[in-house]
Amino acid sequence: MQFRVLVEASPKEGIADPQGTTIKEHLPVLGWSNVGDVRVGKAIRLTLEAVDADEARRQVDDMCRRFLANPVLEDWKVTVE
Repeated sequence: MQFRVLVEASPKEGIADPQGTTIKEHLPVLGWSNVGDVRVGKAIRLTLEAVDADEARRQVDDMCRRFLANPVLEDWKVTVE
């Protein structure tokens, strides 16, 4: 079967996020003073063949650990559609 997968990776809590900080500092200047914490990450969308959704999730999680994300600095979430 073919599965569409979304990976959302973002800096771990406690890891500096200069892009998020810059956005958070400038949103009030533009009129959005109601925004709290801002974290910037990346989204990776891919399609892969697997026998079922669990296997697709396992494969993509392994991809994240080994290549798509930095396990030391980033957390990630895998969504199989």
